[in-house]
Amino acid sequence: MASVVFYFQVHQPYRLRRYTIFDSDSNYFDDKKNAEIARKVANKCYLPANAVIEDLVRRHDGRFRVSYSLTGTIIDQFRRWVPEALDSFRRLAETGCVEFICETYYHSLAFLYNRREFITQAQLHRKLMQELFGQTPRVFRNTELTYNNDVAGAVEEMGFDAILTEGADHILGYRSPNFIYNPPNCSSLRMLMKNYRLSDDIAFRFGNRGWAEWPMTAEKFTHWVDQINGNGYVCNLFMDYETFGEHQWADTGIFEFLRTLPACVLATRKNDFLTVSEAVARYPAVGEVDVPHMISWADTERDLSAWLGNSMQANALHDVYAASETVLANGNETLLDDWRKLQTSDHFYYMCTKWFADGDVHKYFNPYESPYDAYINYMNILDNVRNRAATA
Repeated sequence: MASVVFYFQVHQPYRLRRYTIFDSDSNYFDDKKNAEIARKVANKCYLPANAVIEDLVRRHDGRFRVSYSLTGTIIDQFRRWVPEALDSFRRLAETGCVEFICETYYHSLAFLYNRREFITQAQLHRKLMQELFGQTPRVFRNTELTYNNDVAGAVEEMGFDAILTEGADHILGYRSPNFIYNPPNCSSLRMLMKNYRLSDDIAFRFGNRGWAEWPMTAEKFTHWVDQINGNGYVCNLFMDYETFGEHQWADTGIFEFLRTLPACVLATRKNDFLTVSEAVARYPAVGEVDVPHMISWADTERDLSAWLGNSMQANALHDVYAASETVLANGNETLLDDWRKLQTSDHFYYMCTKWFADGDVHKYFNPYESPYDAYINYMNILDNVRNRAATA
Protein backbone atom coordinates (compact mmCIF):
# COMPACT_ATOMS: atom_id res chain seq x y z
CA MET A 1 0.00 0.00 0.00
CA ALA A 2 1.13 3.54 -0.80
CA SER A 3 -0.28 6.29 1.38
CA VAL A 4 -0.70 9.76 -0.10
CA VAL A 5 0.35 12.39 2.44
CA PHE A 6 -0.87 15.83 1.41
CA TYR A 7 0.69 18.74 3.30
CA PHE A 8 -0.28 22.31 2.43
CA GLN A 9 1.57 25.46 3.49
CA VAL A 10 -0.71 28.48 4.06
CA HIS A 11 1.15 31.76 4.40
CA GLN A 12 1.14 35.45 3.57
CA PRO A 13 3.64 37.97 4.95
CA TYR A 14 3.01 41.49 6.16
CA ARG A 15 4.35 43.39 3.16
CA LEU A 16 6.04 46.68 3.93
CA ARG A 17 4.93 50.09 2.77
CA ARG A 18 7.33 52.44 1.02
CA TYR A 19 9.47 53.88 3.79
CA THR A 20 12.21 56.44 3.19
CA ILE A 21 14.98 57.82 5.36
CA PHE A 22 12.75 60.85 5.91
CA ASP A 23 9.97 58.78 7.51
CA SER A 24 9.93 58.50 11.28
CA ASP A 25 6.56 56.94 12.14
CA SER A 26 6.07 53.30 13.11
CA ASN A 27 3.46 52.45 10.48
CA TYR A 28 5.65 50.03 8.55
CA PHE A 29 3.14 47.71 6.92
CA ASP A 30 1.06 48.28 3.82
CA ASP A 31 -2.30 47.34 5.31
CA LYS A 32 -4.21 48.29 2.19
CA LYS A 33 -2.12 46.00 -0.01
CA ASN A 34 -1.99 43.23 2.58
CA ALA A 35 -5.78 43.29 2.99
CA GLU A 36 -6.25 43.32 -0.78
CA ILE A 37 -3.98 40.31 -1.29
CA ALA A 38 -5.43 38.38 1.66
CA ARG A 39 -8.96 38.84 0.29
CA LYS A 40 -7.90 38.05 -3.26
CA VAL A 41 -6.11 34.82 -2.37
CA ALA A 42 -8.89 33.80 0.02
CA ASN A 43 -11.47 34.17 -2.75
CA LYS A 44 -9.34 32.47 -5.40
CA CYS A 45 -7.79 29.75 -3.25
CA TYR A 46 -8.49 29.34 0.45
CA LEU A 47 -12.28 29.46 0.42
CA PRO A 48 -12.93 27.36 -2.71
CA ALA A 49 -10.14 24.88 -1.90
CA ASN A 50 -11.37 24.44 1.68
CA ALA A 51 -14.89 23.85 0.38
CA VAL A 52 -13.57 21.12 -1.92
CA ILE A 53 -11.49 19.52 0.86
CA GLU A 54 -14.43 19.54 3.29
CA ASP A 55 -16.70 17.99 0.67
CA LEU A 56 -14.12 15.31 -0.15
CA VAL A 57 -13.70 14.37 3.51
CA ARG A 58 -17.44 13.91 3.92
CA ARG A 59 -18.00 12.27 0.53
CA HIS A 60 -15.35 9.64 1.24
CA ASP A 61 -16.43 9.06 4.84
CA GLY A 62 -13.22 10.40 6.32
CA ARG A 63 -10.88 8.37 4.13
CA PHE A 64 -9.54 11.53 2.51
CA ARG A 65 -7.14 13.18 4.94
CA VAL A 66 -4.77 16.14 4.68
CA SER A 67 -2.39 18.24 6.78
CA TYR A 68 -1.79 21.99 6.93
CA SER A 69 0.42 24.54 8.53
CA LEU A 70 -0.93 28.07 8.79
CA THR A 71 1.56 30.73 9.78
CA GLY A 72 0.72 33.16 12.54
CA THR A 73 0.92 36.03 10.06
CA ILE A 74 -1.80 34.63 7.78
CA ILE A 75 -4.01 33.83 10.76
CA ASP A 76 -3.61 37.41 12.00
CA GLN A 77 -4.62 38.63 8.54
CA PHE A 78 -7.61 36.29 8.43
CA ARG A 79 -8.77 37.68 11.76
CA ARG A 80 -8.49 41.25 10.52
CA TRP A 81 -9.68 41.00 6.95
CA VAL A 82 -11.07 37.57 6.00
CA PRO A 83 -12.66 35.95 9.08
CA GLU A 84 -14.70 33.62 6.87
CA ALA A 85 -11.45 32.00 5.71
CA LEU A 86 -10.46 31.23 9.29
CA ASP A 87 -13.94 29.84 9.94
CA SER A 88 -13.53 27.50 6.97
CA PHE A 89 -10.29 26.11 8.43
CA ARG A 90 -12.05 25.61 11.76
CA ARG A 91 -14.70 23.56 9.98
CA LEU A 92 -11.96 21.41 8.47
CA ALA A 93 -10.51 20.85 11.94
CA GLU A 94 -13.93 19.72 13.17
CA THR A 95 -14.02 16.90 10.61
CA GLY A 96 -11.29 15.05 12.52
CA CYS A 97 -9.58 14.29 9.21
CA VAL A 98 -7.35 17.35 9.00
CA GLU A 99 -4.12 17.79 10.95
CA PHE A 100 -2.51 21.14 11.74
CA ILE A 101 1.23 21.08 12.25
CA CYS A 102 3.64 23.49 13.90
CA GLU A 103 6.16 25.95 12.53
CA THR A 104 7.60 29.33 13.50
CA TYR A 105 4.78 31.79 14.15
CA TYR A 106 6.32 34.50 11.96
CA HIS A 107 7.59 32.18 9.19
CA SER A 108 11.11 33.20 10.12
CA LEU A 109 14.66 31.96 9.71
CA ALA A 110 15.25 32.37 13.44
CA PHE A 111 16.92 28.98 13.82
CA LEU A 112 19.93 30.25 11.87
CA TYR A 113 20.50 33.24 14.14
CA ASN A 114 18.76 32.96 17.49
CA ARG A 115 17.77 29.58 18.95
CA ARG A 116 15.87 31.14 21.83
CA GLU A 117 13.76 33.16 19.39
CA PHE A 118 13.21 30.04 17.27
CA ILE A 119 11.89 28.11 20.26
CA THR A 120 9.70 31.03 21.35
CA GLN A 121 8.10 31.32 17.92
CA ALA A 122 7.49 27.56 17.76
CA GLN A 123 5.84 27.70 21.18
CA LEU A 124 3.69 30.66 20.14
CA HIS A 125 2.55 28.78 17.05
CA ARG A 126 1.82 25.57 18.94
CA LYS A 127 -0.32 27.52 21.41
CA LEU A 128 -2.17 29.19 18.52
CA MET A 129 -3.01 25.81 16.97
CA GLN A 130 -4.36 24.63 20.32
CA GLU A 131 -6.52 27.72 20.73
CA LEU A 132 -7.90 27.82 17.19
CA PHE A 133 -8.25 24.18 16.24
CA GLY A 134 -8.09 22.22 19.48
CA GLN A 135 -5.01 20.34 18.32
CA THR A 136 -1.58 20.10 19.91
CA PRO A 137 0.78 19.67 16.95
CA ARG A 138 3.00 16.60 17.01
CA VAL A 139 4.82 17.36 13.75
CA PHE A 140 7.04 20.34 12.92
CA ARG A 141 8.06 21.97 9.68
CA ASN A 142 10.67 24.68 9.69
CA THR A 143 10.17 27.72 7.45
CA GLU A 144 10.35 26.74 3.76
CA LEU A 145 11.41 23.24 4.87
CA THR A 146 14.82 24.58 5.92
CA TYR A 147 16.49 21.70 7.67
CA ASN A 148 19.68 20.05 8.83
CA ASN A 149 20.71 17.67 11.61
CA ASP A 150 20.84 20.50 14.14
CA VAL A 151 17.25 21.51 13.36
CA ALA A 152 16.20 17.90 13.91
CA GLY A 153 17.91 17.82 17.30
CA ALA A 154 16.24 21.04 18.43
CA VAL A 155 12.83 19.86 17.22
CA GLU A 156 13.16 16.55 19.06
CA GLU A 157 14.09 18.43 22.24
CA MET A 158 10.83 20.40 21.89
CA GLY A 159 8.93 17.12 22.01
CA PHE A 160 7.79 16.66 18.42
CA ASP A 161 7.38 13.23 16.85
CA ALA A 162 8.37 14.11 13.29
CA ILE A 163 9.69 16.81 10.99
CA LEU A 164 9.10 17.55 7.32
CA THR A 165 11.84 18.41 4.87
CA GLU A 166 12.79 18.37 1.20
CA GLY A 167 13.64 15.11 -0.55
CA ALA A 168 16.68 16.67 -2.20
CA ASP A 169 18.52 14.40 -4.62
CA HIS A 170 21.97 15.36 -3.37
CA ILE A 171 20.92 14.27 0.13
CA LEU A 172 19.00 11.12 -0.69
CA GLY A 173 21.34 9.80 -3.36
CA TYR A 174 20.08 6.33 -4.31
CA ARG A 175 17.38 6.39 -1.64
CA SER A 176 13.73 7.31 -2.17
CA PRO A 177 11.60 10.01 -0.52
CA ASN A 178 8.82 7.43 -0.39
CA PHE A 179 10.04 6.01 2.92
CA ILE A 180 10.26 7.40 6.44
CA TYR A 181 13.71 8.03 7.91
CA ASN A 182 15.46 8.93 11.16
CA PRO A 183 17.81 11.89 11.58
CA PRO A 184 21.20 10.97 13.08
CA ASN A 185 21.57 11.28 16.85
CA CYS A 186 17.80 11.47 17.39
CA SER A 187 16.22 8.73 19.46
CA SER A 188 12.60 9.13 18.37
CA LEU A 189 12.19 11.87 15.74
CA ARG A 190 11.12 10.77 12.25
CA MET A 191 11.65 12.50 8.90
CA LEU A 192 9.10 12.78 6.11
CA MET A 193 10.76 13.92 2.91
CA LYS A 194 8.93 15.65 0.08
CA ASN A 195 8.54 13.79 -3.20
CA TYR A 196 9.39 16.91 -5.15
CA ARG A 197 8.82 15.42 -8.59
CA LEU A 198 5.20 14.47 -7.98
CA SER A 199 4.59 17.52 -5.77
CA ASP A 200 5.90 19.87 -8.45
CA ASP A 201 3.84 18.13 -11.12
CA ILE A 202 0.84 19.59 -9.31
CA ALA A 203 2.32 22.81 -7.92
CA PHE A 204 4.31 24.04 -10.92
CA ARG A 205 3.68 21.97 -14.04
CA PHE A 206 -0.05 21.28 -13.87
CA GLY A 207 -1.16 24.09 -16.18
CA ASN A 208 1.91 24.12 -18.42
CA ARG A 209 0.74 23.20 -21.90
CA GLY A 210 4.36 22.74 -22.96
CA TRP A 211 4.86 19.95 -20.42
CA ALA A 212 5.13 16.50 -22.00
CA GLU A 213 2.57 15.09 -19.54
CA TRP A 214 -0.02 17.83 -20.08
CA PRO A 215 -2.90 17.53 -19.51
CA MET A 216 -2.51 15.81 -16.17
CA THR A 217 -5.57 13.89 -15.09
CA ALA A 218 -6.46 12.28 -11.79
CA GLU A 219 -6.23 8.88 -13.48
CA LYS A 220 -2.72 9.56 -14.76
CA PHE A 221 -1.53 10.85 -11.40
CA THR A 222 -3.07 7.86 -9.61
CA HIS A 223 -1.06 5.59 -11.89
CA TRP A 224 2.12 7.37 -10.82
CA VAL A 225 1.16 7.00 -7.16
CA ASP A 226 0.38 3.33 -7.72
CA GLN A 227 3.90 2.75 -9.02
CA ILE A 228 5.21 3.48 -5.51
CA ASN A 229 3.73 0.19 -4.30
CA GLY A 230 6.63 -2.16 -3.67
CA ASN A 231 9.03 0.78 -3.81
CA GLY A 232 7.93 2.80 -0.81
CA TYR A 233 5.28 3.45 1.80
CA VAL A 234 4.34 7.10 1.31
CA CYS A 235 3.82 9.65 -1.43
CA ASN A 236 4.64 12.93 0.29
CA LEU A 237 2.95 15.72 -1.65
CA PHE A 238 4.07 18.96 0.01
CA MET A 239 3.19 22.30 -1.59
CA ASP A 240 1.91 25.84 -1.12
CA TYR A 241 -1.86 25.82 -0.72
CA GLU A 242 -1.98 28.74 -3.15
CA THR A 243 -1.31 26.12 -5.83
CA PHE A 244 -5.08 25.72 -5.97
CA GLY A 245 -6.58 28.76 -7.67
CA GLU A 246 -3.71 31.24 -7.36
CA HIS A 247 -0.55 29.67 -8.81
CA GLN A 248 -2.68 27.37 -10.93
CA TRP A 249 -5.82 29.27 -11.86
CA ALA A 250 -9.23 27.65 -11.77
CA ASP A 251 -9.42 27.57 -15.57
CA THR A 252 -6.48 25.12 -15.67
CA GLY A 253 -8.77 22.50 -14.16
CA ILE A 254 -6.84 22.34 -10.88
CA PHE A 255 -9.97 22.22 -8.71
CA GLU A 256 -11.51 19.48 -10.82
CA PHE A 257 -8.26 17.54 -10.47
CA LEU A 258 -8.45 17.93 -6.69
CA ARG A 259 -12.11 16.85 -6.66
CA THR A 260 -11.50 13.68 -8.64
CA LEU A 261 -8.11 12.51 -7.35
CA PRO A 262 -9.27 10.94 -4.04
CA ALA A 263 -11.84 8.71 -5.73
CA CYS A 264 -9.25 7.52 -8.25
CA VAL A 265 -6.64 6.78 -5.57
CA LEU A 266 -9.09 5.02 -3.27
CA ALA A 267 -10.62 3.00 -6.12
CA THR A 268 -7.36 1.08 -6.52
CA ARG A 269 -7.97 -0.46 -3.07
CA LYS A 270 -4.19 -0.50 -2.76
CA ASN A 271 -3.65 3.12 -1.73
CA ASP A 272 -5.05 5.53 0.82
CA PHE A 273 -4.59 8.98 2.38
CA LEU A 274 -2.97 9.77 5.73
CA THR A 275 -2.11 12.86 7.71
CA VAL A 276 1.56 13.34 8.53
CA SER A 277 1.18 12.00 12.08
CA GLU A 278 -0.76 8.98 10.86
CA ALA A 279 1.99 8.16 8.37
CA VAL A 280 4.61 8.28 11.12
CA ALA A 281 2.47 6.07 13.35
CA ARG A 282 1.80 3.47 10.65
CA TYR A 283 5.15 3.04 8.93
CA PRO A 284 8.59 2.28 10.39
CA ALA A 285 11.71 4.27 9.64
CA VAL A 286 13.89 2.34 7.22
CA GLY A 287 17.19 4.07 7.91
CA GLU A 288 19.06 7.22 8.76
CA VAL A 289 19.50 10.27 6.55
CA ASP A 290 22.39 12.57 7.39
CA VAL A 291 21.88 16.25 6.48
CA PRO A 292 24.95 18.14 7.75
CA HIS A 293 24.26 21.27 5.67
CA MET A 294 21.08 23.31 5.37
CA ILE A 295 18.56 22.36 2.70
CA SER A 296 15.16 23.80 1.81
CA TRP A 297 12.38 23.35 -0.72
CA ALA A 298 13.17 26.65 -2.47
CA ASP A 299 14.32 27.04 -6.06
CA THR A 300 16.35 24.55 -8.07
CA GLU A 301 19.28 24.57 -5.63
CA ARG A 302 17.24 23.38 -2.63
CA ASP A 303 19.45 25.41 -0.29
CA LEU A 304 19.42 28.78 1.52
CA SER A 305 20.47 30.88 -1.46
CA ALA A 306 16.95 32.23 -1.93
CA TRP A 307 17.38 34.14 1.37
CA LEU A 308 21.15 34.25 1.88
CA GLY A 309 22.50 34.34 -1.65
CA ASN A 310 23.90 37.87 -1.63
CA SER A 311 25.43 40.42 0.73
CA MET A 312 22.23 42.47 1.03
CA GLN A 313 20.30 39.49 2.36
CA ALA A 314 23.11 38.46 4.70
CA ASN A 315 23.40 41.99 6.08
CA ALA A 316 19.66 42.44 6.57
CA LEU A 317 19.28 39.09 8.32
CA HIS A 318 22.27 39.71 10.55
CA ASP A 319 21.04 43.16 11.53
CA VAL A 320 17.46 42.20 12.34
CA TYR A 321 18.60 39.47 14.73
CA ALA A 322 21.36 41.66 16.15
CA ALA A 323 18.58 43.91 17.45
CA SER A 324 17.03 41.11 19.52
CA GLU A 325 18.42 41.99 22.95
CA THR A 326 17.55 45.67 22.64
CA VAL A 327 14.02 44.92 21.41
CA LEU A 328 13.34 42.33 24.10
CA ALA A 329 14.76 44.56 26.83
CA ASN A 330 12.51 47.43 25.76
CA GLY A 331 9.41 45.47 26.78
CA ASN A 332 7.05 47.15 24.31
CA GLU A 333 4.74 44.47 22.89
CA THR A 334 3.90 46.42 19.73
CA LEU A 335 7.59 46.94 19.03
CA LEU A 336 8.24 43.24 19.62
CA ASP A 337 5.51 42.25 17.17
CA ASP A 338 6.84 44.69 14.55
CA TRP A 339 10.35 43.28 14.94
CA ARG A 340 9.10 39.74 14.60
CA LYS A 341 7.10 40.59 11.49
CA LEU A 342 10.36 41.87 10.01
CA GLN A 343 11.82 38.39 10.51
CA THR A 344 9.40 36.84 8.00
CA SER A 345 11.48 35.13 5.33
CA ASP A 346 9.62 36.77 2.42
CA HIS A 347 11.33 40.11 3.09
CA PHE A 348 14.71 38.53 2.32
CA TYR A 349 13.32 36.53 -0.59
CA TYR A 350 12.38 39.83 -2.24
CA MET A 351 16.07 40.81 -2.06
CA CYS A 352 17.15 37.78 -4.08
CA THR A 353 19.18 38.63 -7.18
CA LYS A 354 19.12 35.18 -8.81
CA TRP A 355 16.23 35.13 -11.23
CA PHE A 356 16.82 32.77 -14.15
CA ALA A 357 14.76 29.56 -13.83
CA ASP A 358 13.22 30.65 -10.54
CA GLY A 359 12.33 34.17 -11.58
CA ASP A 360 8.56 33.75 -11.79
CA VAL A 361 8.49 32.32 -8.28
CA HIS A 362 10.45 35.25 -6.86
CA LYS A 363 8.06 37.72 -8.49
CA TYR A 364 4.97 36.27 -6.79
CA PHE A 365 3.24 39.22 -5.07
CA ASN A 366 6.63 40.95 -4.84
CA PRO A 367 5.91 44.63 -4.10
CA TYR A 368 9.31 45.89 -5.28
CA GLU A 369 10.72 46.81 -8.67
CA SER A 370 14.12 45.39 -7.79
CA PRO A 371 15.91 43.48 -5.00
CA TYR A 372 17.84 46.66 -4.24
CA ASP A 373 14.62 48.58 -3.59
CA ALA A 374 13.57 45.78 -1.25
CA TYR A 375 16.82 46.02 0.70
CA ILE A 376 16.81 49.82 1.03
CA ASN A 377 13.18 49.91 2.12
CA TYR A 378 13.71 47.13 4.65
CA MET A 379 16.81 48.71 6.17
CA ASN A 380 15.06 52.08 6.52
CA ILE A 381 12.35 50.40 8.56
CA LEU A 382 14.78 48.32 10.59
CA ASP A 383 16.72 51.47 11.46
CA ASN A 384 13.53 53.00 12.85
CA VAL A 385 12.81 49.83 14.85
CA ARG A 386 16.29 50.00 16.38
CA ASN A 387 15.78 53.64 17.31
CA ARG A 388 12.47 52.81 18.99
CA ALA A 389 14.05 49.90 20.84
CA ALA A 390 16.84 52.12 22.17
CA THR A 391 14.28 54.54 23.59
CA ALA A 392 13.30 53.60 27.12
